[in-house]
Amino acid sequence: MGFSRLGFVDETLIEILDLQKQWSAKNTEAMRRRGVLIRKTLPDQLRLHTATLAEVLEVPESEVGVEGRDGTGLKTEVPWTRVHLPLRSPSATTGWYLVYLFSAQGNRVYLSLIQGTTRWTGTDFARRSPEQLSERVAWARPLLKGLLSERDDLIESIDLQATKSKVARGYAAGSVIAIEYDRHTMPNDTVLVQDLLFMTRLLSEIHQGEDTSPYIPGEVPPEVLDATEAAAETAGRRTRDFKGQGFRLDAPDRRALELHSVGMATAYFEDRGWIVEDVGAEESYDLLLKRGDERLHVEVKGTVSEGGQVILTRAEVEKQRQFVPANALVIVHSIRLDRSVSPPMASGGVLHCTSPWEIAEEDLTVVSYIYRSEVEKAL
Repeated sequence: MGFSRLGFVDETLIEILDLQKQWSAKNTEAMRRRGVLIRKTLPDQLRLHTATLAEVLEVPESEVGVEGRDGTGLKTEVPWTRVHLPLRSPSATTGWYLVYLFSAQGNRVYLSLIQGTTRWTGTDFARRSPEQLSERVAWARPLLKGLLSERDDLIESIDLQATKSKVARGYAAGSVIAIEYDRHTMPNDTVLVQDLLFMTRLLSEIHQGEDTSPYIPGEVPPEVLDATEAAAETAGRRTRDFKGQGFRLDAPDRRALELHSVGMATAYFEDRGWIVEDVGAEESYDLLLKRGDERLHVEVKGTVSEGGQVILTRAEVEKQRQFVPANALVIVHSIRLDRSVSPPMASGGVLHCTSPWEIAEEDLTVVSYIYRSEVEKAL
């Protein structure tokens, strides 16, 4: 597998860095030139090699995207040009991709494997917290362990030297691994091409991890995303279709999670002296507990996520509000789901019990409504 010559990328990178020293939010002559290099010249040079990049990423060449941004209207302090798969990263704020990030002071440029700073909730995009970005970096790096051991010039943190840009802090927090190029020791095109190819191999590993991981930190739990999108589809709304949020749950997956979490909850309460009856097939809750004259009505939820959000039906909420204080919510989170066997096998997880369980309105999010229309009123 070979690359043809990647133009004069080294000269383009150097020229952009030199123009960084003349940065202005206004569209000055220097910024106009920088814009041409970021949005046109560098992307065109990188597009010469989309066929080879596609081969590494195991996708058709038409699915590889290259784009640059330097600010619409006001010019950004840190411009960038990125290589991405639009199906996985439709914008620079979502998904994982490779990006050339130019330091504000013009003395270095990074080629970074980075993540977007927002997530799709099923209805809109929400900004990720710095803690979520760090958790996702911690998820990604072990996937790359074998490839990272091939080099000793990779860096885990980047410094874009920005004084005005808040976005630059997000870039730094979201960077998984990077190669740093100094303005005065810029390598030639041959090295730059080799580096881009290596980083593309890393991106491919991340994509494989996305496709095989039941849950990726910071993503909306799969059952929540499923419920939100199902409600939207039932209401006749189109939903976004892009990869990269872990695999979605099917009926056997959900059954495995349910059986495992109910089993853990049963053992938890039996250890505390309760007689446990599984009533999930007949009632709007899962377990009925008896201990002498005491009764406890338990709702059980199992998830591969961290358990910050779970799905409740209207019937479950109404019934549990009737039972307070003789009720409980058990969440078994961080369950491991093995899809390599049939049926899938669930194991592990952390059990969290809330009892009594008082359901506050502010803790509920409406997924959909049933609306009584004028048509029905007229009948």
